Amino acid sequence: MIALRFYRLLPKSHRLRMIEALPPHRQLWLVRRLTRQRSLRAAARPGALVKARDAGRTVRARVAVDMTPAAAWKRNLDAVTAVLDGAGIDYFCVRPMSNAHSAVAVHRRDRERTLAALTADAGLSGAEIRTGEVSDAGFRQHRLGKTGIQVYFCVTDPHATTVLGSGSACEIEFWRTARGVDGAPDSIKAPRGNRVAATLPAAAEYRQVPPIALSELMPATEDGPRYRTRSEFAEAPAESVRFPIDVVYTWVDGNDPDWVQRKNAALAAMGQQQINTIATNQSRFISRDELKYSLRSIATFAPWVRRIFLVTDDQVPPWLDDSDPRLTVVPHRELFGDTGVLPTFNSHAIESRLHRIPGLAEHFIYFNDDMFVGRPVPPTAFFHANGIAKFFQSTAQLEAGPATVFDAPVTAAGKNNREFIRKFFERTVTQKMQHVPYPLQKSVLEEIEKWLPEEVGETARHQFRHPDDLSIPSSLQHYWAYLTQRAVPGSIKYTYADLAHASTPVQLAFLLARRHCDVFCLNDTDSAAVALTEQAAMLADFLPQYFPFRSPFELPDEVAEERARFSATELARAAQAERTRLPEQRVPDAGVLIQD
Repeated sequence: MIALRFYRLLPKSHRLRMIEALPPHRQLWLVRRLTRQRSLRAAARPGALVKARDAGRTVRARVAVDMTPAAAWKRNLDAVTAVLDGAGIDYFCVRPMSNAHSAVAVHRRDRERTLAALTADAGLSGAEIRTGEVSDAGFRQHRLGKTGIQVYFCVTDPHATTVLGSGSACEIEFWRTARGVDGAPDSIKAPRGNRVAATLPAAAEYRQVPPIALSELMPATEDGPRYRTRSEFAEAPAESVRFPIDVVYTWVDGNDPDWVQRKNAALAAMGQQQINTIATNQSRFISRDELKYSLRSIATFAPWVRRIFLVTDDQVPPWLDDSDPRLTVVPHRELFGDTGVLPTFNSHAIESRLHRIPGLAEHFIYFNDDMFVGRPVPPTAFFHANGIAKFFQSTAQLEAGPATVFDAPVTAAGKNNREFIRKFFERTVTQKMQHVPYPLQKSVLEEIEKWLPEEVGETARHQFRHPDDLSIPSSLQHYWAYLTQRAVPGSIKYTYADLAHASTPVQLAFLLARRHCDVFCLNDTDSAAVALTEQAAMLADFLPQYFPFRSPFELPDEVAEERARFSATELARAAQAERTRLPEQRVPDAGVLIQD
């Protein structure tokens, strides 16, 4: 990072002059080397204990390959409640101000018993047990601290780039009794605030609740562990999202020779001179395994997502394990049915069919595979508890005038959207949308198709991006929902990086160091072929460090490596053939490619 600090100390004009002195394809090369991250340490085996850094402290952490903050949250809370249950110590779980931590209330008269039980329990060997003070500012370790104890296991990835430790801790807070005056009943008081009340009646009614009752980052499921709490913490708050939310991805592997053959045949049939060159640029379709890491970001930072739908042109990546019931691969032919024209290479056309996904929830979030969740986010980042969606406007303005063949496809679609907003609502559109995950409602998409059947149908029939397209889920849907009182403007902390821009390595270095964004996008719309290798190397440095833990949707590395010998189309055909076999004919190992 020394070179990075030196680079940042230079006046901006000098930085730009230094970079621009190089040929365009070498500019990215230079900045990457000025901002190159520290080399990864050798991978440790799963289960090993290694030194790592957690919140500025050196700790001993256990190596794992597939941990998440939600799993760490549950593990720490389960360990603490098991000890309290075993020791016969009365307690109840609290809904703390922080969704990242769990909290357990114990009466302060049981402080010494609690500390003794925790330190003596064999199940907590290897856990960090810290005494200190809990307050609205958080936990502060202090040897003589009287108001709280923090308990957590430290877990890290094989390269020790990320530690799940104190950030997912279970915090025990010691409440005290306040005697009632003038005949009033006694109450108990917390040492800090929470999301319900810091003072409660001493008389209590207890209930068993699922994790979502204690943190809005947890999935809304009745399966799994349940926790003892008071009735005041058991009820769902008015502002808590409790309806299902799905995620939809569109994905293509532009390196697949079978897909390239389909694309070239479609171009030859219609005449490539009729198509905007941006619509067919290689960088629009290239895959650098961004999808793998985007799925990791969902599993890590948005565990409340119910189901994930992956929309593809009969392709699957070699690393994908689609046996998890939470993930469904949806081929284009299933979406289009008797509408549109297939094969299609037009993202606008594909997006116009998303509401036709079988089993899709009313509320869902549309991701491109270059979009990532950057830190734990609750569902309220995208939807209000009453079902109203949020949309995220950009400061960039939409160009004036009607759509023309000279416009970039995304600009032409935005202008077409504006014309129909003007026609139906007598309003105009001036702002573009941020390129972040899009919260959507299936009923709004269905309504748009009902009122614009010809225009939506025409978009679905364009095999490549066309000046008459609508961009429905990325723009039109949001304004339509807003003007029909089903969406409101929102804000989200995000970063957008263009992979072709020389400043991107600097952006990624600071993103990795700070991890300060809710979401981010690593977009590539029109890169020269000479820069693609450098961009791939840049992502190979960044993504595994930001998202080091595997998701449930990945096959073992050795299986993925074997499957990589086949094209994404061949893998999809094999998977389809396997699904159509009788149970007694199926191959036991789902990771083996079936060749008919």
